[in-house]
Amino acid sequence: MELNFTGTDICAINGTRSPAEAFYDVVVVGAGPSGIAAALEAKQAGASVLLVDENPVSGALMGNDVPLYFGGRMTAATQNSERMLEAVFMSMPALELAMEAGVELLLGVTAWGVYRNGPGVQSLPEQVVGLADAKRSWLVGFGRIILATGARDLALSFPGWNQPGVMGAAALQMLLIRYSAFAGHRVLILGSHDLALETALLAIEHGVEVAGLVEVRPTPQGSGELVSKLAAAGIFVRCGTAIALAQAGINGIEAATLTSGEIIACDTICTAVGLIPSIELVDAMHGPLELDGQRGGYVPRGEANVSAVGLCAGLAGSGFDHVQYRMDWVRTLAEVCSPETIICQCEEVTRADLLGVQPPNYLARPPAMCARSLGTLLHDGPANQDQIKRLTRAGMGVCQGRRCRDQVAMLLALEAGQPFGTIPLASHRAPVRPLPMKILADWNEPAEMEAAWDVWFGIPTQWVPVEDVGTPYEDAHRAMLYTGMYE
Repeated sequence: MELNFTGTDICAINGTRSPAEAFYDVVVVGAGPSGIAAALEAKQAGASVLLVDENPVSGALMGNDVPLYFGGRMTAATQNSERMLEAVFMSMPALELAMEAGVELLLGVTAWGVYRNGPGVQSLPEQVVGLADAKRSWLVGFGRIILATGARDLALSFPGWNQPGVMGAAALQMLLIRYSAFAGHRVLILGSHDLALETALLAIEHGVEVAGLVEVRPTPQGSGELVSKLAAAGIFVRCGTAIALAQAGINGIEAATLTSGEIIACDTICTAVGLIPSIELVDAMHGPLELDGQRGGYVPRGEANVSAVGLCAGLAGSGFDHVQYRMDWVRTLAEVCSPETIICQCEEVTRADLLGVQPPNYLARPPAMCARSLGTLLHDGPANQDQIKRLTRAGMGVCQGRRCRDQVAMLLALEAGQPFGTIPLASHRAPVRPLPMKILADWNEPAEMEAAWDVWFGIPTQWVPVEDVGTPYEDAHRAMLYTGMYE
């Protein structure tokens, strides 16, 4: 057999990566007020700037509660992409200012990952951000990236919370302000800090009836001025109580029962206990994070060529410990949840499954698995949410843990008797948004990459076509490859 061996190392991956489609001095992810301001500042300094934003979000993503906790309370208008795009521009006139200044703007585009050379990655021609729209995925190179990804809702589980009509405050604000597409009429708000108070006032401003606010602590937690404004409108905070049950009918939520026994008619229950800085991209690129309760939890620490602005960098400091406040809510709601209460909606993992460290019911449970529990795991060492996720599938669904990741971490801390933060959060991995495989797979792969893909896994038998393993052709393949790998 004649071998055509040139002496080059076809096992190497350097130089085989596809180049980025474009390069910008600065890429800004998130076109809210902070992102637009950062893009304008960079452009005025003479940089080439790309500003991307995932809004308008598709109706399909909204249905999966991505990126915010929409809870099925969107009108049919969200299915009209042209109407949604128009609504975004009408609600954000600063976008036109950015375009007029020379900033390149891409709307309806998701930033799903950031890649830089480092441990495990040494083959990139430059640092890149992965982008995708409804049709394709591509890479863009950058000199500096600014994350203005905002904050997302904290979802909390209680009996009936998995029914349509339970949603988050950030999602409600988005539907009211940016999209004009909120389908509810009467809302009950959980929480009484500034987020909850401001959400209630915004709802009233947009003609939505507010049934009241619910607070587990004995007094309202937010601004006295905002509490007074609500009281003047006839809206009061019910303190020292919590939601015990969300009652639902054919169209979703119809009423809420409080632990006090009071039943409140409503078609929407809005969780406004707190916002979580959106750190998915930082986490996926292995960027440094720090826990700061007064800034909303885990926030980016900052590093060369990567900046965070706006709510992504942390909530405004006010001396209020958001983490302890959330823990009070989780501790109170844990008392009203039964073992059958769903914790992870996507995978239908119950509270019993989570604390028993069991897979969801659609998977088999052998006897050895049934003997496992969180208690047995804690005997072996501290709980690890990534391990719990793999064993129970809590957080592995299409929403990628946005409804359960943070509350699972808090529940594990409570069960382990440890402060929040001692148990690491489950890690984020790219893509940080659910994307169809047909979009991610639509890639212009160089011939050099295709020719040697099977040698990069570090298993010698994978360097040989499977049909040639165990035949005389296997030695021929080995002779063609870099022999140093076998020594």
